[in-house]
Amino acid sequence: MNPESMPETIGYLLAQTCKRHRFRAHAQLEAMGLYRGQQFILMVLWEQEGRTHSELAEVLHVQPATMSNALKRMAKAGFVERRPDPDDQRVSRVYLTDAGRAVRDAVEQMWRDMEAQTFAGFSPDECLTLRGYLLRIIANLTEEG
Repeated sequence: MNPESMPETIGYLLAQTCKRHRFRAHAQLEAMGLYRGQQFILMVLWEQEGRTHSELAEVLHVQPATMSNALKRMAKAGFVERRPDPDDQRVSRVYLTDAGRAVRDAVEQMWRDMEAQTFAGFSPDECLTLRGYLLRIIANLTEEG
């Protein structure tokens, strides 16, 4: 493929869209003291605290070492704390701190604002159609082969 034609491909446009979306989201999250991916850890914990770092890694499809590093950083920032499992001292479980709970409204509002900005000018039908396309793309890229 000719490098000059890359900006015309759908894949390139999709990558640029994701890049810009990530950049804006990360800038807003960093202003709240959160770093890349930490909002997803919080989202899981808002639904169910007390998960192990391995469970969090599995749910979020990241390596356990990556999760461990993120949790150390989040604990240092005061968003989470690790406590030993009462039944198995070899395992630690992750819990939200007051700061981890307090940031929820701001994070959720940021995502609502991002959604509104990203899809400004789109009709509900266009959003529904795009959602279907994106789900198909995810399925295509998830298939082994």
